[in-house]
Amino acid sequence: MYDLNLGQICEIVGGKLVGDASTRVTGISIDSRTTKPGDLFAAIVGERVDGHDFVIKASEEGAVASLVSKSSIGEYVLVPESPDSLDPVIHAIAKVSAYVRTLMQGIEIIGITGSSGKTSTKDMIGQILSHAGVTHAPAGSLNNELGLPLTLLSAPRDVKYLVAEMGMRGLGHISHLCKLAQPTIGVITNVGQAHIGEVGSIEGIAKAKSELVSAIPASGVVILNADDDRVMAMRTLTEATVFTYGFSKVADVRAENLHLSAHGSYNFDLIYRGERIPASIPILGEHNVLNALAAAAVGLAVGIEVQDIAKSLVTLQQKSKWRMEVHQLPRNVTIINDAYNANPESLTAALETLVAIPATGSTFAILGKMHELGQTSDAIHFQMAKLATKIGVTHVIAVGESAKSYGLPRPATKLDSGNGPDGTVQNSVWLPDFASACDYIVNEVNSGDILLFKASRAEKFEVLADQIEVVLRAKWGQQ
Repeated sequence: MYDLNLGQICEIVGGKLVGDASTRVTGISIDSRTTKPGDLFAAIVGERVDGHDFVIKASEEGAVASLVSKSSIGEYVLVPESPDSLDPVIHAIAKVSAYVRTLMQGIEIIGITGSSGKTSTKDMIGQILSHAGVTHAPAGSLNNELGLPLTLLSAPRDVKYLVAEMGMRGLGHISHLCKLAQPTIGVITNVGQAHIGEVGSIEGIAKAKSELVSAIPASGVVILNADDDRVMAMRTLTEATVFTYGFSKVADVRAENLHLSAHGSYNFDLIYRGERIPASIPILGEHNVLNALAAAAVGLAVGIEVQDIAKSLVTLQQKSKWRMEVHQLPRNVTIINDAYNANPESLTAALETLVAIPATGSTFAILGKMHELGQTSDAIHFQMAKLATKIGVTHVIAVGESAKSYGLPRPATKLDSGNGPDGTVQNSVWLPDFASACDYIVNEVNSGDILLFKASRAEKFEVLADQIEVVLRAKWGQQ
C-alpha cells in the first residue's frame, strides 16, 4: 500500500481525527488476528462480530490507529454515517482505495466478472501475468464493496498488473466497483443464472455484467467469451479493442483437440492468429480450459508472446480454496472439493467433469442447495438431479433440509425394494444432515470411486468433504 498519514486519511474519508495527523499508515487490516505493525485497523460491525471490540487487540499486534464508526480508544479516525445500509467503515475503506488508485500510474488494472469462473480465471490471469511483471491477484473471492478496495490497498507499490474480481448482486454494483478500480482491461466469463433471484431475469444479469464493458476506456481492451451469445452481444457497448476467446471457430484465442489425461490434466491445441501450439493445464474441468483461454487472451492483450503463454499454462495452479480441489485417498479414491459456490452453470460443468474423468469405480455427486435462484429454484434443482443421472453419475446424493428441492428420495431400508416411491433408483438419495450423509457415503464408497462436493457457499460443504476424508482415511488406516 502507498503510505498515507492519519491526517490524509481523515481528509479522504471526511472524518474526525483523534490523534497525531502525522502518524504513518502502511496498510489496512480488518482482522486483529492478522494485523501487522503499521496497519490501520478497520473496525467493521458485522453480523456476528463488532470490530470495535478488537481495537485493543489490533493495537497490541501493531496497529497504529483505528478506522471506526463510533468513539474508540487510542488514535483513530471517526468516519461519517453511512448513506445506506453498508457499514460506514466499509464506505471509508472504499474512499481510501479510490484515492490510492489515483496514485497508481502506468499499470494495467484487469477487471473480471461473470456468473461463474471469476475466481479461477482471476488466479490464472495472475499467474500468466506474473511472468511479465509484478502482479497482484490475491487468492480468494475479494469481489464485493469491501473485497475489491482491499485488493487495491494491498497491492505492492511496484505493481505492474493488478487483477480485480468484480461480483454483483444487482444493477449498479459493478459500476460502483469500476469507479474505484478504473480497469483498463475487462474480462467477461459468462452470463448465467447466478443471482437471478435478486436481479429477476437472465437479461438483467447480462445488463449488470455489461457494466464492466461500458467502464473500459477506448484505449483499453475488452475480452469476451465467444461461446456465450449474451457476452458477445456486449461488444457493441465499447469502443475499446475487443479480444474473444473460447472453443468457437470465431474466437480470436481458442482451443481445439481437447483430451483429458488419466492424471486429470487437459491437453489441447492453443490457436491464435494461425499458430497452433500444443498446450496443457494441470487442472480438472473443460470449463477450466475456457478459463485458461481467457487468461491467455489477457496475456496477449498486454503483449506476452503466445509461445510464452503456452509454456506458462502447464504450470498453472488452483490458488483459491475449494475450487476443483483434488484430494487423493487410499484405495485410489478421489475427492473433488468444488464446494466454494454453486449455480446451475458451474454445477453442470462440475458434473460433466466428474463423468469425464477415467474411473475404475463409481462416481458420486454430493450436492447441496444452490442459493439466489428465485422462484425457479425448485425446478432448477430438480433438473440438475435429472441431468446428473442422465449423463452417467452413478450416485447422486443431496444433503440438507434445503436440498430437498433436488427431488430425491430417502435411502431405502432393508425392507424396501431398492426403488423410491416414484421408481427412482436408490443410488440417488436425499439425506437430512452432514452426519447421516457421512455415514451413508462412507458405507457406500469403494476402491476407485470419485466423490464430487458442490453447493452454494452458505452450505459449507467443504466441512462435509473434510469429514468424509478424515473418516475414510481412518477406516483404511491412513491418517
